[in-house]
Amino acid sequence: MKLERTNFSSGAPLEDAVGYSRMVKVGPFVKIGGTTSVQPDGTVFAENDAYGQTKYILEKFIKLLDQAGAKPNDVISIKAYAISMKLGSEIGRAYSEIFKDIRPLFTLVGTTELNRPTQLVEIELDAVIQI
Repeated sequence: MKLERTNFSSGAPLEDAVGYSRMVKVGPFVKIGGTTSVQPDGTVFAENDAYGQTKYILEKFIKLLDQAGAKPNDVISIKAYAISMKLGSEIGRAYSEIFKDIRPLFTLVGTTELNRPTQLVEIELDAVIQI
């Protein structure tokens, strides 16, 4: 059985330049690649604020999931990258506001830096649309 594949773009210039999609749906499987709090105008939302950046990214994900026909309840895994593990409580607070009762897998990984100095968090997500 061949599953249909759909690529979704956020319109970021690098997507075309490098050749990647923001989100890919194959059959019922949805994956959103590493996403930061960069706004459409290119500025970073909530500079140096891990809670604000995490909330912004997760709200972005809800909109993307909707485009793919998925809901927050379909999320099975989230991986967040933070420039400091000390930001875990702020990231966790924003995460729990949406996913506490859904309880997908959650991994927090420390990294030395992200694309811009004011970016503190980058997140990726996996979902399976329940039929």
